[in-house]
Order: sequence, then C-alpha cells, then structure tokens
Amino acid sequence: MKKRKTVLMLLLAAASFSILLSGCAAGTGSDAGSGETAASSPDDSSVELEPFSPPVTFEAVAADGETVTSDIFADSRLTMVNVWATYCNPCLMEMPYLGELADEYSPEDFQIVGIISDVLEGDEDALQTALSLIDETGADTYTHLLLNESLYTAMLTDVTAVPTTFFVDSEGRILDTVLGSKDKDTWKEIIDAYLEE
Repeated sequence: MKKRKTVLMLLLAAASFSILLSGCAAGTGSDAGSGETAASSPDDSSVELEPFSPPVTFEAVAADGETVTSDIFADSRLTMVNVWATYCNPCLMEMPYLGELADEYSPEDFQIVGIISDVLEGDEDALQTALSLIDETGADTYTHLLLNESLYTAMLTDVTAVPTTFFVDSEGRILDTVLGSKDKDTWKEIIDAYLEE
C-alpha cells in the first residue's frame, strides 16, 4: 500500500510538473542573455530570493546511478543548479557552455548540477534519451539528477519553465533564480560576481 501511494505521488508530481513546463524559456525581450538581476530591472528574467532562505534538502539518483543528497552543496562555495528538459532547445543550446564552465573552475569554488525535469527516477527509456543528449552536448562534465518526489518538493515546486537556474551556497540556501538560457560569457559574469562576494 505504501509503495502504491509513493508511485501515485510521483505520477501526480510529474503530471503537475509537465503542465507547468509546457514551454521553454529562452529569455525575454532585450534582457535575454543579459545576466542582470531582479534588483536592476523589474522586467528581468531573474528573481532574487531572500538571502537567508532555509537550506534545501533532498535525496535523488544521478543519471549515472549514484545516490546524491543535498550534501553535495557543501562540496563548493557556489553551486549552479540548472533545471533542463530533453525537449527544450534553449536548454540544449546552453549545455555545451555549462560543460565548459564546469571544467574551468576549481571544484572547491564552483560546481554545476543539472536536474533533468522530464526524466523520472526509474524511467530507463527516458534516461537513455537524456544520457545521449548529455553526451552530445558535452554536458557530461557535471552531475545530472533524475526527478523524484524529494527533489521536486525541495527545488521545483515553483519552477514554471525550463531552463531555470538556481545559485546555491555551500549551506544549501538558494541565493538567486535565473529564468531562461544564457551564453557562456553571461553565465561567467554571474558566477564570478558571486565568487567575488
């Protein structure tokens, strides 16, 4: 009975999530790819959150089968969590940049974690599609997590489009949320600004 309830909850979460993510966010208007924060423009694609939000906690399975918990945030001063989907062209277009960025920084300072929003934990067919895309885009230099109830509840309940990117500190607190895709230079500017703080 407990297993049936868990499966039902996962299906409900997936259905809700897929309705919310009916489209991709490539950035809007002149701010697409600008990297500005909400503090600089009310029409921007970035939403600044409370600096002292409670730490995010979750347990999930990575695309490589390893179990990953929110303890992963303690590995770096700054973690970029990129929520993407296999059907999202703006997501796939920025993933080569993210793969390069993951290699360019010291892991103690910066890391990237991807969340594959349309691949449920245990869905082997969808996982194979995602693994092919990860390999093709060069995004195999960082960890990608599969969607489950724990991860959905911890980070994705307010996500309405992909890509959505969170910046998280070493204690697991979300510092900022950025909607839409960006080019490599724009992401680098945002990352460097956080690391300089």
